[in-house]
Amino acid sequence: MTGSVPRASWGRPLRWMKTLLDVRRNEVGPVVIAACGFFFVLTALMLLRPVRDAIGMVRGVETIRWLFMTTAVVTLALNPVFGFLVGRLRRPLFVAATYGFFCLTLVVFWVLLTFAPFAIAQGGGQAFYVWFSVINVFGTMVFWALVSDHFTREQSARLFALIAIGGTLGAVFGPWLTSRLAEPLGAIHLLPVSAFFLSLGALAAWRLAHITPSPLEARMEGEAHASHDHAPIGGGAWDGLHAVVRSPYLAGIAGYVLLMAMMATFVYLTRLQLVVGVAAEPDAMAALLARIDMWTQVVFLALQVAMATRFTRRVDTGHALVLLPLATALGFASLAAQGALLVLFLLDAANRAVQRGVARPAREMLFTVVPRNDKYKAKAFIDTFVYRMGDVLGAQMERTLAGAGGAVGGLAGVAVLLALAWAVLAMWLGRLHGKRGDLAPPGAGPFSGRQ
Repeated sequence: MTGSVPRASWGRPLRWMKTLLDVRRNEVGPVVIAACGFFFVLTALMLLRPVRDAIGMVRGVETIRWLFMTTAVVTLALNPVFGFLVGRLRRPLFVAATYGFFCLTLVVFWVLLTFAPFAIAQGGGQAFYVWFSVINVFGTMVFWALVSDHFTREQSARLFALIAIGGTLGAVFGPWLTSRLAEPLGAIHLLPVSAFFLSLGALAAWRLAHITPSPLEARMEGEAHASHDHAPIGGGAWDGLHAVVRSPYLAGIAGYVLLMAMMATFVYLTRLQLVVGVAAEPDAMAALLARIDMWTQVVFLALQVAMATRFTRRVDTGHALVLLPLATALGFASLAAQGALLVLFLLDAANRAVQRGVARPAREMLFTVVPRNDKYKAKAFIDTFVYRMGDVLGAQMERTLAGAGGAVGGLAGVAVLLALAWAVLAMWLGRLHGKRGDLAPPGAGPFSGRQ
């Protein structure tokens, strides 16, 4: 805001944001930038997710199960590279370089798959499936790591759900574009479109990383902005793994993410097998999957809007985390009782709604009380490799139950038991997060301001 803009013209919108969304005047800019950046990132990723699934299903669902294993191996191999670079590069440069590299690889895949169409039959499609799955977890992880580094613990409780709404809008817009363009253009030609939106997300992340408080705000909080705030973090390439092994708190977060990925994989594989029976051609399958994604995202957009309002301040981190395991257990119990396609889609929608609208902001809050090194390196290891290992374990467990003749009810029974253990872990993490937060210094963050 500048002095040339009449104060009265901004007074009413700012009072509305303060009353309904609990956003302070000095937080409006950072929140808008973060929400827009997350919109661009999820537009790019969700636009291509149906394309990835359609290409991966060319050789059947059994191939998908083994592609999960390959994805986990590639993700593990990239983690030390990620740790090395984040320790050596200034954070704004590192974020820009990460997204720039992902954009470049998407364009390269587009060129190869466009001018060598038979590559899909020879493995190019499977290579794209693996690489996009890697981009999917690294892309969201990098953005949330930056966000959790630029907001305080108190701000995260008020603002993360609001920022997540930007991502959900992108998760609706991306599949909508795919449903409109996949068949007339061809699914492969959506890769450069995704790269364009990902580059916009990189610009927003770069801008967020460069925002600093005004001298007045810094004096009000009794803290000066450190000149080395954007300096390289330092440390070794495997710091993330070592931190998770040493810290029960980080290991608990890893366990939470592992169980979450396993549950999502159960639903994902079951849904893919049902879609194959409806549309077998890749472009048509991509369009159908995009429509399903779009409507499931719309279902939980309302939930996220509710979670961004002031009343959610009464919900602590532990209760927010436990909501996803309980909703998942209830959904699988309903699936075991009914076994209908509609129940599966409702389970998928509810799982995504609670995961992104409630659990994801709460999970990001867990990282606001850890050192900066862990916000990037340990978080990278958990949100990429541990998440993909959950995919692998979930796929192999689903395959084992299917091979043993287990019906949907058998899978649902196992899922309910795992979800209950997951709920216990969530409550433990919530209590530990509260204890760590009580020990943290107040106002630790570049956007902290007086209420």
